[in-house]
Amino acid sequence: MKAWRTLRRRVMTPDISETRCDVRGFHVTDEATRVRLETVGSSFLTGFGEAAQARVAADVQTPLDRLAPTWRGFAYEGAAMALAIRDALPGSGRRVADFLAGPGDPHVYMAYVGVGWAMARLPRFRWSRLYAPDPLLRWLVLDGYGFHQAYFHTRRYVDQRYREETFPWPGDDPGGYAVRAIDQGIGRASWFVVGADPDRLARLFAGFAEPRRPDLWAGAGLAATYAGGADEAGLRRLRESAGPYRGDLAQGSAFAAGARVRAGLVVPHNQTATQVLCGLSTEAASAVTDETRTGVGPADGMPAYEVWRQRIRNVLVAAASN
Repeated sequence: MKAWRTLRRRVMTPDISETRCDVRGFHVTDEATRVRLETVGSSFLTGFGEAAQARVAADVQTPLDRLAPTWRGFAYEGAAMALAIRDALPGSGRRVADFLAGPGDPHVYMAYVGVGWAMARLPRFRWSRLYAPDPLLRWLVLDGYGFHQAYFHTRRYVDQRYREETFPWPGDDPGGYAVRAIDQGIGRASWFVVGADPDRLARLFAGFAEPRRPDLWAGAGLAATYAGGADEAGLRRLRESAGPYRGDLAQGSAFAAGARVRAGLVVPHNQTATQVLCGLSTEAASAVTDETRTGVGPADGMPAYEVWRQRIRNVLVAAASN
């Protein structure tokens, strides 16, 4: 059985070369940033590989928790992707459900994003097998889908600004919010595409239709805070470059803070990013996401998730103006 699990890992896990900036055609700002962004990808694949060979979801915890806090969340994201793919295979399973009820719970935000990566690799008739029960957080699945498409199909989704005008998942999305959640993932991946260069990012986003830019900037704020890649001076340039979208940038940064704090994975670059982008410590920015989540529900044709995001944005904008 161990040999079979090892073979399954080898067959399922993408080659690590797919995470290299030169293979992807991403801009390289400097060597340190290249190494950081590529380590994000290799950490993701570490988690994917562990989950691909795991007997049960709980088996991933010990090897993933050996990783440094900077990278551990990405490994849990990759693990969720592999478990979701395994659930969707003939014979099915409930590995993601077990993962979220066990070791994945502190990493719930990253786990939902990982399910979105699986969505991008599965045929649509298998999407019904995806486990994303929280009606608020399930939009992160589409964030993950958008990240995957922009990361692996950069020419189409980033360079050519392709947008899926309608999307079949989830089924109860009368307002068509799915494409906005996908844009948030595209914005997050764009941080990798430009090599964490704030000036390149601003020029890139300026080429997208204006209604898409708030979601793109929010995604970039999440990536710049969670993954890092820019020093304090670079983050200040990022904030200035965002212009009228600074509130959206801050909202994404606060989301990253929430994910880091919940998982107990706060590291120095998170503190620098939230101080610059939100004007708050990482813990305080995370507290904003918790406080604004209380009693949130759909309003004015928007899903509760977007109402929550706007609440966060409004609090951070008001705080910055005081």
